[in-house]
Amino acid sequence: MRVLVTGGAGFIGSHYVRQVLSGQYPTLSEADVVVLDKLTYAGSEANLAPVADSPRLRFVRGDICDAVLTRELMHGTDLVVHFAAESHVDRSIAGSTDFVVTNVVGTQTLLQAALEAGVGRFVHVSTDEVYGSIEEGSWTEDHVLEPNSPYSASKAASDLLARSFHRTHGLPVCVTRCSNNYGPYQFPEKVIPLFVTNLLDGGQVPLYGDGLNVRDWLHVDDHCRGIQLVADGGRPGEVYNIGGGTELTNRELTERLLAAVGAGWDRVRPVEDRKGHDRRYSVDISKISTELGYRPQVDFDAGLADTVRWYSEHRSWWEPLKDRAALVER
Repeated sequence: MRVLVTGGAGFIGSHYVRQVLSGQYPTLSEADVVVLDKLTYAGSEANLAPVADSPRLRFVRGDICDAVLTRELMHGTDLVVHFAAESHVDRSIAGSTDFVVTNVVGTQTLLQAALEAGVGRFVHVSTDEVYGSIEEGSWTEDHVLEPNSPYSASKAASDLLARSFHRTHGLPVCVTRCSNNYGPYQFPEKVIPLFVTNLLDGGQVPLYGDGLNVRDWLHVDDHCRGIQLVADGGRPGEVYNIGGGTELTNRELTERLLAAVGAGWDRVRPVEDRKGHDRRYSVDISKISTELGYRPQVDFDAGLADTVRWYSEHRSWWEPLKDRAALVER
């Protein structure tokens, strides 16, 4: 068994790789894993350090838009799990070119290479942001796509490409759409690691608008288990939502993070709201629960406490990344 993991040096992809190589997924207990990652500013081989010595791991630094390389890596591959993406909404608002190239063209390049190689299963990892914003209730997988940021629009386009390769060519593709992830090794530009690391450094945290935007929080461990359930038993051509079941306003999340590090509300700096800021996300997970037996297992309070503890104990990991993020912003 051979698995190609794109974006496997990023936050979610590296967690998946570490889980595979540590024997957490029985169907992949003897699988060889090839990680393809461009190592842009948000990716790091340090994320794979716990499994770097595994004889089953091969790391390839490269671009998913490289058709020659992707065709080469697809030969002999049984399963593709496609995490690689530009994924930061604010950066997509500042400039969308990289998002369209990586998320759309890169996905098309991978799908074509997988088709030509006769890959047995392709899991395309996407986001709930493709649905837009929902005031009440939760999205099912057949809800219309109404993305509101360049990032989510590029992901919606890649979802539709994946679907088209199944409908047109019969490529066995499944799409997963997750809610907001959190956990260790998350690049410190996303809200939880950004707030935690700022607070640990004695700084302030920026809170958009009125702070009442709502997100559903999903621990990365639950997300990757859901992905593997889809890889093992998902129906080709289908979409599966993966959620965590804990909805919080950004203000409520901020209060929990302040409490976790013993800080007060004076450390919060209100900032102008993001352009096109979606008010609420919420996914219905009935489909993956009924068909594949998924349920979130990580209690949010415990998962958040563990995450805060991890960042407090791993300054040597995140401090250089914060410096790198600052350089990218300049």
